[in-house]
Amino acid sequence: MDTLDLKGRWNVLKGKVKQEFADLTDDDLLYAEGKEDELYGRLQKKTGKTREEVQSWLNDLDKDV
Repeated sequence: MDTLDLKGRWNVLKGKVKQEFADLTDDDLLYAEGKEDELYGRLQKKTGKTREEVQSWLNDLDKDV
């Protein structure tokens, strides 16, 4: 998922992410343009996944939307 896809779909994906990881807070899921690396880092830390795994997971969630 590239930056533009993330930006455009994040509000929809955020709900799906929260369903799978209920302990994620709104602050953890805060998307700020130009700070995608920080978002990926927070998701990595909370989920225990690598960046590639997080990106793949988000891509899979996006396919279900």
